[in-house]
Amino acid sequence: MKKTILSAIILFVFASVSSAQSLHVGAKGGANLTKIDGMSFKDGYELGYQLGAFAEIDLGKTLGIQPEILFNQTNTHFSSQLKDTYGDIVSTVGSDEVQLNYLSIPVLLRINASKLLTLQLGPQFSILIDDHQNLIQNGTTAFKSGDLGAVAGAQINLGTFKIYGRYVVGLSNINEIDDKDKWKNQQVQLGIGFRIL
Repeated sequence: MKKTILSAIILFVFASVSSAQSLHVGAKGGANLTKIDGMSFKDGYELGYQLGAFAEIDLGKTLGIQPEILFNQTNTHFSSQLKDTYGDIVSTVGSDEVQLNYLSIPVLLRINASKLLTLQLGPQFSILIDDHQNLIQNGTTAFKSGDLGAVAGAQINLGTFKIYGRYVVGLSNINEIDDKDKWKNQQVQLGIGFRIL
């Protein structure tokens, strides 16, 4: 299923590039306010960061596609409920901190409301590239390797300089242990970008 979704996203981007009226690329970075929904994790957003590259593919004056590749960091803390629910797996945990690093690939529809304002909406597929190894002992993997999310946001365009804000909601349960507790990512992204070409 994950390979099918990723393949469809890649085909969509290539089809968009072939019919593009203009193409620009750039770099971007900023802050992530993230949390994992579920009884096993503390409520509230925690600070992380994102860094990567984007392409702007214009299909007309008002519509375009914006594929990106981002390194995305998710930070959170587990609650006492994690030990209550998974006491047989979580025997000795050195810290209550959880850090998940994802390679995220959002493919966003760009709606140019004006020269200054662009609205963005679309899917995001994330691949877990590193997890906090001391969370679960004895080599047990706690988190699924992929996460599908939905992105909505806005961007202010000041020439080649961009300022953006987004909300990303996870659609997948990333709990790899069992189905006792659903774990879903939530993220608020704030950042800046620079169009290079």
